[in-house]
Amino acid sequence: MKTSFIIATTGALALLFSTTVLADFAGFRIGAAYWAPSLSGGFNSTGQASINLSDDLGLDDPSMTSLVLSIEHPIPFLPNIRYQGIDLDSNGRNTLSSNITFEGQPYGAGDTVRSSFDLSHDDIVLYYEILDNWINLDVGLDLKRFDGEVSIVGSINTTVSRSQVDETLPLLYVSARFDLPFSGFYVGADISSFSIDDSSADDVTVKLGYESGSGLGVEGGLRTFSLELDDVDGLDSDLEYDGAFVNGYFHF
Repeated sequence: MKTSFIIATTGALALLFSTTVLADFAGFRIGAAYWAPSLSGGFNSTGQASINLSDDLGLDDPSMTSLVLSIEHPIPFLPNIRYQGIDLDSNGRNTLSSNITFEGQPYGAGDTVRSSFDLSHDDIVLYYEILDNWINLDVGLDLKRFDGEVSIVGSINTTVSRSQVDETLPLLYVSARFDLPFSGFYVGADISSFSIDDSSADDVTVKLGYESGSGLGVEGGLRTFSLELDDVDGLDSDLEYDGAFVNGYFHF
């Protein structure tokens, strides 16, 4: 997406919420996250038949461990910040049962192909606190900055077919958390969503967690990330990453 659109959207959110929102404390949260989703769906270069990630390429399901950082502050107009690096790199090796074509390069049935499907990205959330008591509500913008690649190479024809994925998607972000009285436990959900023309993205997390009085915490649940691209960097895709996650963190 164009940088000017991202800046304009961020500015609009800032003007909307900054007059009424003021965090009552400065806080820092650092943690480690583990996510092991299953991967399903298909892709191809624009105008060609879809290639199934599992049936055609035999791609493995990714798993990732990442650092998660959040900074909250009492400065008006400026959003709070959350950052996480998402490593979604899958590799596969499979003997084709039917013909496929990618980036104009054909691969025939019986050819053994090696493939890499990388949708790794930086997840930068700029948000404002609307509520901060036993109900916590945050609203903002989730910038997903993709720096990935899709490649296929066959054993018969060793030419590599490759497509770069270099795109930033601005998703609207809402996070809600409900603290259970006198227990330290909480339930919550994070939802990011984007849709324009025939492209869309949704990132949904549902979680149960516990945070001690000293700020040590752990949470787990389910996370689903779906991505549909229509002629973005010459790539069409309809994908879903879905699976359990667990986070450990220290909040001070």
